[in-house]
Amino acid sequence: MLSSLSTQIAQLVENAGGEWGIYLEDLQTGETLAFNEHKRFYAASVIKVPIMTAVFAEAYAGNIALEQKIKLRQEDLVGGAGVLQHMTPGTELTVQDIVTLMIIQSDNTATNILIDLVGTESIRAAMQKTGMANSQFYNKLMVLPAELEGYNELTAADMGSHFRYLATGKVISYDSCLKMMAILKQQQHRDRIPFHFPDPDGDVIGMLPKWELANKTGSVTHITHDTGVLFVGSHAVTICALNKGLEQKPAAQTIAEIGRLVYNLYLRS
Repeated sequence: MLSSLSTQIAQLVENAGGEWGIYLEDLQTGETLAFNEHKRFYAASVIKVPIMTAVFAEAYAGNIALEQKIKLRQEDLVGGAGVLQHMTPGTELTVQDIVTLMIIQSDNTATNILIDLVGTESIRAAMQKTGMANSQFYNKLMVLPAELEGYNELTAADMGSHFRYLATGKVISYDSCLKMMAILKQQQHRDRIPFHFPDPDGDVIGMLPKWELANKTGSVTHITHDTGVLFVGSHAVTICALNKGLEQKPAAQTIAEIGRLVYNLYLRS
């Protein structure tokens, strides 16, 4: 079924310009549709998904607790996205709350706190266990060292693999995956994949939503990504779209058009 979108998506990204990595997968049938899916892109905030997985892995192993509290320090505060940079040092938050802020608001301060908490090797292990063979993690966000060992990079296919593990309960534990997907569904950045979707709420209170999306965006200058799992009816489809070389607005519009094509295809089915 996804193959029917091949020509339209190829035309969309060609018309948009820039460089693209696209990976779509029907998680029930295993059908995929991909363009440059193994091309590496600067990860931006999409790297926060495997960081979340590493945190849950450490919690499952008993090395940390999701309910343990961490005190916000002045030296933790960094700019960019998120609310923690505006909060008073000394404020205490649970690991669970910090993870939630990292994902749904893309909070950079929260991200760096969690990187310090679990360590680089734990994050790399989470990436390896979820099949992210062509991706890499090196650095915290907004505080790049003068002498870089390497950049945080990932591919569309690797993010598709990571989401497949989460959505099918194949990493850490079923319960851990359930909780991580629930956090991703609370995402507040909705200007890309679901931009053209209808209001998810039904006409009657208590109805099932028309759609759900468990996603994570990423943006820096001339880098615009959105990745996640779309749920429509009884279908679950991974959508990973990575771009470099375009301004954010046209890139986001192209990703939104890809989202619309996939949504309409599965809605009709």
